Amino acid sequence: VQLVESGGGLVQAGGALRLSCTSSVSIRSFNAIGWFRQGPGKERERIAAINDRGSTLYADSVKGRFAISRDDAKNTQYLQMNNLKPEDTAMYYCAGWWDGGMDVDYWGQGTQVTVSS
Repeated sequence: VQLVESGGGLVQAGGALRLSCTSSVSIRSFNAIGWFRQGPGKERERIAAINDRGSTLYADSVKGRFAISRDDAKNTQYLQMNNLKPEDTAMYYCAGWWDGGMDVDYWGQGTQVTVSS
């Protein structure tokens, strides 16, 4: 299984980006899919996830600004990021949970998001 992210880049504060993550297998195979990020000198944190029933959850730091979605026909999940802040600067990783456990089973390679002030 491979997860491939795209859509990162450099954006000014207040701007928006949309990240994509395409799976080499049907995303219906996953129990849940989501996004993590790791900023400079910080631990990796889960910021959004969506399960196979369409239920979503968000970290408090991105709630109201970021939105996760999925297109099963394209085997792709998205992270729409609005009103970006410099503290959102991080490497963003997509993730997949295969069997409903707490540990991530599959990771993407990461895409860099840099927000300038």
